[in-house]
Amino acid sequence: MDFRFTGQEEAFRREVDDFIQRELPANWTEETLYWPGGYGTIPDFEEINPATEIFRRKLAEKGWLAISWPEEYGGAGRTHIEQAIFHERISYYRATGPDIGTLISGPAIMRFGSDEMKREWLPRIARGEIRFWLAYSEPNAGSDLASIKTSAVEDGDDLVINGQKTWSSGAHTSDYAWMAVMMDPDAPARKGISLVIVDNKSEGITIRPIINILGLHSFNEVFFDDVRVPQRNIVGEKNQGWYYLMVALDFERLVVAIGGMRRTLEELIQYVKGTSRNGQALSCDPLIQDKLAELAIEIEVADMFFWQTAWMLDRGLLPNIEASVLKLATTELSWKLANTAMEVMGPYAQLERGSKWAPLGGRVCTGYLDCISALVGAGTSEIQRNIIALRGLGLPWS
Repeated sequence: MDFRFTGQEEAFRREVDDFIQRELPANWTEETLYWPGGYGTIPDFEEINPATEIFRRKLAEKGWLAISWPEEYGGAGRTHIEQAIFHERISYYRATGPDIGTLISGPAIMRFGSDEMKREWLPRIARGEIRFWLAYSEPNAGSDLASIKTSAVEDGDDLVINGQKTWSSGAHTSDYAWMAVMMDPDAPARKGISLVIVDNKSEGITIRPIINILGLHSFNEVFFDDVRVPQRNIVGEKNQGWYYLMVALDFERLVVAIGGMRRTLEELIQYVKGTSRNGQALSCDPLIQDKLAELAIEIEVADMFFWQTAWMLDRGLLPNIEASVLKLATTELSWKLANTAMEVMGPYAQLERGSKWAPLGGRVCTGYLDCISALVGAGTSEIQRNIIALRGLGLPWS
């Protein structure tokens, strides 16, 4: 396994880097509050920023929203390693880029959807014309997705959907729901679930904001009252949604902000070098040196997991266990980055954006609050450890 870039890959990395620096809105990287791994500070989940939307359209024109997709579907036809290079650079600059549609819905449609569904949805997703939100969690179904109650009943050529979804990130800024519904409540566990695409403009949908701990509108609760959806919007086969969900979750777990974590560590290092306490630079404190060295080690480990999954995908391997390892390592790292920054910076880290004394533009304060969401989204850390133990190590259910 050799993760060194080929000449083509290195050239592509330089091209992406140059493009981002040239096209990203001025001072975006320094001013955005996004914390790597968090769900509550993702810019597009709060509102659609016109400047970053222009940036996204330029990415779409180059086929970079769907880098590893076949060209026939609007992608760039590049390798998964090149896709990983792109994601690493995008996250390093905290830039907006591929979303739920290009990272989760599109790959799942390519794998499980009919030819008609591929023709209808994939080109529009690749061009960035439509946005998706994940309609999985419900008030009584989070980690145990098999417990969903939102129902879909067949009525002629339609489905009639009733129920509620919650913690619906970005539902208010999206066009369609990528939705798990129960079509056969009498089926054995996990056998009656289907995946369906639901238009947000459908009659009977009510979206209510949930303001997160940061005071931002990233989450929502969404209600479905007799919402009619064409049966052709069912992804793949009826009642096979649980299997599709597990594969789609693996896609989500592969999308990590490894570049953003490296950037944040670099900023922490610059901070301790340029900040003195009691007449001595913080960088001279052996305890702080140890904390930052530990972060550097864990980032290198996570980085290797990141490239391993891309390497596997290019060889036709499905990184199921590896996706959970990568997700667990990086989201725990998001938490450690925030907590280490709090310890190193002391009370200054609690200052919000707007204070002239707030280090890193107030990003540490929001990151400390947001990093908890990283441990929950796309499957909690406990769920990832269960997957690694059961599927990876072959250990029995307790």
